[in-house]
Amino acid sequence: MKRVIICLFLVVLSAVVFAQDLNPAPGFVRIDGGTFTMGSPANEPGRSSDEIQRQVTISLFQMSRYPVTQREYQEVMGTNPSYFRGANLPVECVSWFDAIEYCNRRSQREGLTPAYTISGSRNNRTVTWNRNANGYRLPTEAEWEYACRAGTTTAYNTGAGITTSQANFDACCEDCGESTPINRYSPNRWGLYDMHGNVWEWCWDWYGPYVSGAQTNPTGAVSGDSRVLRGGGWGDSVGDTRSASRVSFDPDYGFGIIGFRLVRP
Repeated sequence: MKRVIICLFLVVLSAVVFAQDLNPAPGFVRIDGGTFTMGSPANEPGRSSDEIQRQVTISLFQMSRYPVTQREYQEVMGTNPSYFRGANLPVECVSWFDAIEYCNRRSQREGLTPAYTISGSRNNRTVTWNRNANGYRLPTEAEWEYACRAGTTTAYNTGAGITTSQANFDACCEDCGESTPINRYSPNRWGLYDMHGNVWEWCWDWYGPYVSGAQTNPTGAVSGDSRVLRGGGWGDSVGDTRSASRVSFDPDYGFGIIGFRLVRP
């Protein structure tokens, strides 16, 4: 009888732990792992030559529903660098290093292990990523595209096209030429908002050509001069907001259309 009770206890405990694993952190979406085709076909309008297609397998992770807001950034960093001000607007004018610092500070505030170690100063800073840490971090470029697509294979997660009633781009939205609240437009199938338009979003990866062939959890080039940005911004053309569109920028600088969103294990 005692042995049966112990077994039942272990079963219940396992079920509780499993249930906790299924529940994402507040404000986050559980992104189940899977394999998808990263990049774009040669005939996709607006395509760039650096979007060569390849099969990529991604492991389970959590992603924030929205880009980091100005309210969230102010609470952690004590400043708000944004040009267009509003608590529910995405923070902008942030550098890649600003985003990395935010990830670490928020992790520490919440009792999590920071994902990054920052060494050096100013233009000589280097960042290493502890992949075993449970703290906040930036998505890899592959994770970002996988989450943006949300199971779609079209140029946009809305289909073959997208309009300014579905995303903030081309400076033709209701608030022409500026950022919009993070819940203004409908989310994609996985519950993620503003994956197309509003502000560009920093990714972890150094910018570089894709490694050919199938990949599992790729993290980009081993070094470089610029970091990857994804998603397009309010002032960009429709082609820049495609799921596969990728650009790069100096990690030391940020301007008005650059923000970021968070990932957790």
